[in-house]
Amino acid sequence: MTLRTAVIGVGHLGRQHARVHAALASEGKSRFVAVCDINEETARAVSSERETKWTTDWRALAGDVDAVSLATPTESHAEIACPLLEAGVHVLVEKPISRTLEEADALIAAAERGRATLMVGHLERFNPALVALRPHVRNPVYFEIHRVGEFTARSLDIDVVLDLMIHDLDIVLWLVGHGVEVLDVRAVGIPVLTNRVDAANARIEFSSGAVANITASRVGTEKIRKMRFFQPHDYVAVDYAARRASISSLAPPTAAGTWPGVQVRNLDIMDVEPLRAEVELFLEAARDGKPAPVTGAEGRRALALAGRLLERIQEHPIIAGMNLQF
Repeated sequence: MTLRTAVIGVGHLGRQHARVHAALASEGKSRFVAVCDINEETARAVSSERETKWTTDWRALAGDVDAVSLATPTESHAEIACPLLEAGVHVLVEKPISRTLEEADALIAAAERGRATLMVGHLERFNPALVALRPHVRNPVYFEIHRVGEFTARSLDIDVVLDLMIHDLDIVLWLVGHGVEVLDVRAVGIPVLTNRVDAANARIEFSSGAVANITASRVGTEKIRKMRFFQPHDYVAVDYAARRASISSLAPPTAAGTWPGVQVRNLDIMDVEPLRAEVELFLEAARDGKPAPVTGAEGRRALALAGRLLERIQEHPIIAGMNLQF
């Protein structure tokens, strides 16, 4: 079955979704039907660029598409995705899944009623470095993660926790395992250039004994996307931006009984574009009726943890007296 696809919301990120959908269609893996954006000029420009139809009303896509990428602002995710899912249209919704847990529950329920695939676009899971590393992860104990970006005018409708840190919240939850509970969270954040939190640090403790320390900022002077963690006998380092991953461990003793030191293993990386891998796996799951690589429930779990962090940030004595938007 060749799925008919569309992209709803073709701003900065949605335009990249459109590029990937067009490429997959050119390879016969799907049929790219249309792009949709409330800005007619934007919709026309991307449709011309990708040689497909355009519309400013997502409702006009009903009956013409089987699967969509939804890359609109977070506040509109539930409003758009729920009717589509109930109609049986498969939806890849950009992270975060929604503004609230109630909206996330509505998305999950709509997908169940419509027997449609709901996938959440936690793109970092498809980074080649993490794809290579995942089979080697076992009982991580301590994470140290830094995600820093330069300031842009994008995604200012949400704070840095939902904009950037949520990538790492999802990754940590994924790596510690689904049966592991969050025991405690501590967080501090501060506005720098906007009236929302632009930089934040969080400490998360899990029932497995694992601890994660995560820093995120969108007002940095350089781009940093790094994760380090310890697991029994291993030190693991991931550079998302450079797409590199390594595992350092104590080398076995030599025949003479002396310790040669630390052995560093650089993992072999298959350099596949993360967004292409994400969209391709979404369409495969939708076509074959398989579970989505990142389910609605997983997207909800990351959102719930982000919400707990924001509550802690609001409770901080300095932040509590400031007129911030959350």
